[in-house]
Amino acid sequence: MLICHCNIITEKEIEKAIIDLLDSDPWQLIVPAKVYHYMKKRGRCCGCFPNVVETIIRVTEDYHVRSEAGGVDIVSHLARVRELRVQYGSRTHERRPTNHRAA
Repeated sequence: MLICHCNIITEKEIEKAIIDLLDSDPWQLIVPAKVYHYMKKRGRCCGCFPNVVETIIRVTEDYHVRSEAGGVDIVSHLARVRELRVQYGSRTHERRPTNHRAA
């Protein structure tokens, strides 16, 4: 699935970048800018960043579940990040008007 139309980046490329970053340091904070910097790209319109955040959360959770770390060590704040995203992110729609069309 194509995530970033400006840079032509697929979901699989983003997932691979996130896993590579987690392999270097499993407990680092990964944000969209870090993923794009790792891929030697830059956010242009940044409309894809909410989807990248969801991908980061999903891949990070899966990574830590599969790792040797026990269930106690798995980052619990990811659920809070998802709650905040629902609480604040869905209401503003990235500050775009409701009649905005992406394509």
